[in-house]
Amino acid sequence: MPFIQEILGCKSVSVVGLEKNTGKTECLNYILRRLPSSGLTIAVSSAGTDGERVDQVTGTSKPEIFLREGIIFSTSEKYYRERRVLSEVLSVSQKGTSMGRIVTAKVLSGGKILLSGHPATEDLRQWINDVTDRYGADIAIIDGALSRMSIASPAITEGMVLATGAALSASIETLVRKTAYVASLIAIPATEINIGISKEMPSRGIWRVEKDGSVNSLGYESSLTAGSILPEEVRGAAAVYASGAVTDKFLNQMQTLLVKDGIELIVRDFTRIFATSGHFNAYIRSGGAIKVLNKSRLIAICANPVSPEGFVLDSAKLCGLLEKASGLPVYDIMKSGYEA
Repeated sequence: MPFIQEILGCKSVSVVGLEKNTGKTECLNYILRRLPSSGLTIAVSSAGTDGERVDQVTGTSKPEIFLREGIIFSTSEKYYRERRVLSEVLSVSQKGTSMGRIVTAKVLSGGKILLSGHPATEDLRQWINDVTDRYGADIAIIDGALSRMSIASPAITEGMVLATGAALSASIETLVRKTAYVASLIAIPATEINIGISKEMPSRGIWRVEKDGSVNSLGYESSLTAGSILPEEVRGAAAVYASGAVTDKFLNQMQTLLVKDGIELIVRDFTRIFATSGHFNAYIRSGGAIKVLNKSRLIAICANPVSPEGFVLDSAKLCGLLEKASGLPVYDIMKSGYEA
């Protein structure tokens, strides 16, 4: 996969599965194998549980995550005890998760590991800072999945690799349409408004953003309860910041309130957008502007044409249509041709 050089240009990268069994773990293992083994310190963790030997939903076998000597990893106490790798403990977090505290360790002899990580986006951000500042990591890699992103979002990383495949849909056309939509959301540009507290933006509520970057609450706890925002409440604002989910209903309301006055809609990152592609595209076509606080660059798409049920899609057709729809390089991660 030629995108390894692009990954080396990032301080942090997330490998994100669009659905379970789309080949994310194979993609992650490929990246970990292909990154230089000398002169580069790699750290890896997860936005949720991964590395299962058997998928807990489908019962299908899943490839494990292999870590070579020198890699720094963070996982829960439960999975650290089950490790099949010789390692040295570097630190243990004070903050716990449902599977215990987070153990950060360095691999002394290569082996396989189960990763379970950080329950919130800020925990991921802090982990990236910690492994970079305390342990000298040159690149921090987060193993994530779209279903987990609303809790702990890998969108905080500089780069992203998206894994999709036949597990998402048996129809190539449907698979391409859904994947291209997610790629378009990841491509949403960052806001150019200089918000003074952008790093500490509230995690709840709907906020008015002024031209000078100051923010003021509109008095609504979430987009789900914001059905009665009045035009005068947003008139003259530079933007409206929605901290939570952006649904079809909320987007329709914002189209009525914001578009005619050129007011931006800002969300924390693309994972907050739950609107369907039809409503989202209608908003954009009407002249609506949606921006994000946290912008990640989608480096490539990995496509797995094999479903857990055993049916196989046409690889060349799938990759070709995905490239055309997304404008990004697409690789069949099951092809042996990528192995050196």
